[in-house]
Amino acid sequence: MASTALFYVTYVFCLALGLLCVVCAAYWSSRWRGGFAWDASALQFNWHPVLMVTGLLVLCGYAAIMYRVPFTWQHKKQIWKLVHSGLLLSSLLLSTLGLCAVFDFHSGYHIPDLYSLHSWVGLSTTFLFALQWALGLGVFMMPCSPLGLRKLLKPVHAWMGGAIFILSVISCLSGINEKLLLTLNGSTAEAYSTLPPEAVFANFLGILIVAFGLIVLRILTNQKWQRPEQTQEESQLLPGDS
Repeated sequence: MASTALFYVTYVFCLALGLLCVVCAAYWSSRWRGGFAWDASALQFNWHPVLMVTGLLVLCGYAAIMYRVPFTWQHKKQIWKLVHSGLLLSSLLLSTLGLCAVFDFHSGYHIPDLYSLHSWVGLSTTFLFALQWALGLGVFMMPCSPLGLRKLLKPVHAWMGGAIFILSVISCLSGINEKLLLTLNGSTAEAYSTLPPEAVFANFLGILIVAFGLIVLRILTNQKWQRPEQTQEESQLLPGDS
């Protein structure tokens, strides 16, 4: 009982922290970067951090810990597999839209693509995420998938889910830092080194992202919070389960 109560306290804190990350990313773009548009301008770029934090990070984290919620153990797992898969699909779609926003912006301003470490890590993370989702759908959701194949791929799939989430955290942090270095260069704005209010806020957003990542990983690695495996079929998990 104490373990369940502690889980729900941690879980609610995780949900609130994820939501706060999204709100802060949106506020940063709105307050200091001028707002949003979809016209290949700098305002279109502002969608990029919001969509990536929402999709690649927060929704992915929410989906990963969903099976740990004791409430879900009272129902057939197939139902929650569909919810889990749907959350990850939403995450993938938002991430893809976030990539479209930045590539379209670069095209409009003739800015080179994929020259920074952030862009390499971010694109690789999204690609691995898409591959993980497709393989998960084909192996763990299709009734015709052999049980032996599920058992074989389950630990690899779970490890990949955790690795992709960590890469998502790295991508978001490197993106925040890159944006601050490019925009707060001292020519048309206060230099980053003087720590103006925008830099303080964006750095704080980075700390929130780190905290969210640590809480998600804590939930995933706590053996006491794993879903009980009742049957062979119910023990076949999607990304983020272990």
